[in-house]
Amino acid sequence: MTSRKRQATDSLLPVRSAKYQRTEENQGIWNRWRQLGTDAFTLGYETVRLGYLSLMNSSQNPGRSQITSQQSEKPNQTGFLPSQATHLGLPPRLSIPKEFHKPKDSQPVAGLSRLSSSLLSCSESSNALNGNGNSPPSTLTGHTSVTPVPSTSKEHIQHSQSYDFIGNSAHRRGVVGWIRPRQSRDHIYARVHRAKVQEDRKKDREELVQELFHYKRSTGYTSDFDSFKSLINYQARLEILERHALSPSPSLTDLRAKQSLPGHSRRHSFSDDVDPDFLERALRKAKKSFELPPPKPFSPSHDRLRLSARHRDEAIEKRLRPRLPKALPPDADTQVNALLCKKGVISKVARESVNDRDMSRLLPSQWLNDEIMNFYGAMILTRSESNRDPTAKRKVLDVHYFSTFFWPKLKNEGYEQGRLAKWTKKIDIFSKDIILIPINHNNSHWTGAAINFRQKRIESYDSMNLDRHQVFKALRSYLDSEHRNKRKKPFDFTRWQNHNPEDTPQQENGYDCGVFTCQFLESLSRGEEGFRFSQRDMTYLRRRMIWEIGHAKFLDGP
Repeated sequence: MTSRKRQATDSLLPVRSAKYQRTEENQGIWNRWRQLGTDAFTLGYETVRLGYLSLMNSSQNPGRSQITSQQSEKPNQTGFLPSQATHLGLPPRLSIPKEFHKPKDSQPVAGLSRLSSSLLSCSESSNALNGNGNSPPSTLTGHTSVTPVPSTSKEHIQHSQSYDFIGNSAHRRGVVGWIRPRQSRDHIYARVHRAKVQEDRKKDREELVQELFHYKRSTGYTSDFDSFKSLINYQARLEILERHALSPSPSLTDLRAKQSLPGHSRRHSFSDDVDPDFLERALRKAKKSFELPPPKPFSPSHDRLRLSARHRDEAIEKRLRPRLPKALPPDADTQVNALLCKKGVISKVARESVNDRDMSRLLPSQWLNDEIMNFYGAMILTRSESNRDPTAKRKVLDVHYFSTFFWPKLKNEGYEQGRLAKWTKKIDIFSKDIILIPINHNNSHWTGAAINFRQKRIESYDSMNLDRHQVFKALRSYLDSEHRNKRKKPFDFTRWQNHNPEDTPQQENGYDCGVFTCQFLESLSRGEEGFRFSQRDMTYLRRRMIWEIGHAKFLDGP
């Protein structure tokens, strides 16, 4: 504030300040803004008008002679030659408001020359396309979208660059849309239609599965429909893994994964989206088995009669064998329930141990993991080493058991790189009666294999009855490499055979492969030639295995 007070004679300050005076400097700023507005108006006006007229006249084909004769003509006030204006459907002289005329001494309006050349280039391209019989320029929401003909000339490249500039500028002003295809949106009933299609496909799959289940029931299938669906899904996924040699699908649970909630979640995950082609093939295969003609009658020879008598004797002997019971004795069943309630480490044998999470894998509808398989194999090996008395109630062979990690080493790394010679540093496998090998195929399916030195056979036992020629090939290679390493000479495969019995018990669901494999190996360790168990015994065998693993010994009796 000033210290001097206003005198009475001084005039009062105005409430509103005087208008801003227009000096020469301010006048120059106004002229520049006025020129900018003029350029913007002219650019927008010509873009919309010329684009519309170019669309209306795009079907015409005036030829290129009118365009090449423009060198001697002078452009009008819009920047176009008269022939160009006629070619684009414009009057030779386009009337522009007087206030927007350019001063004579000023430079041409920025963008007008580029606009004229780019529009001319686009018009030439569109007419050339229509003249050649190709598709006309596409339109987007009422606007023109022209794709120039590719050219390597310098003039055409300049025209294309200027046209991009005009298109971008016009889009930012909201005049025309981008010169690119617009993404179409889904129909309002698209989601409902997709849901209906999925529902119809699901019904078709259910009908195919029901029909296939009917054929399987007539051929001896004994499990329920839910187990059959899991079996079909399991077969489809194993077929994909075997055919394409792919890694396990994310929908298949990793057998080596740790279970977070023991006893509360299923260890297999099957969807209802089975490939209909797989169901069709399975159904045709089932129908074909019924359409086969009956065998031709024949007169049996002496050898055939002897073979038939031997088969009849084997069938009688098999009937006389005691069948597996349906349940454990009451005291053993109570002990099984107590074992399932324990926490932490439950049992140990040799170097193997199992805890409560591993034991929960033996509950119904669960896949077995490596710990259960290796523990059961360690029990077989311990029994073989400690019980070789020929007067024992159960005859036990001199066996050796490889862990579940042997097969991945042999298949993926080979004998030398996998250092498999160290696995038998303290034992001589050629002095054993039989070598037992559990195999995990693609981390999705358990099978059993054996090297039977007594019978001179390489054996494979698969509860899904799949082709396992790679098992025979790998084990033959291992035998030869091991014999060369230990005995310093090749292995003699004379009279050795690949054994894959057709009467191997088959599973009827998608999760009992581990139990079948354990029982295969246990029966082979006792010298059994056949197997007495089947799918109907799986519930009993699972609880029996819980008791045997919990006590680290095998249960006496059948």
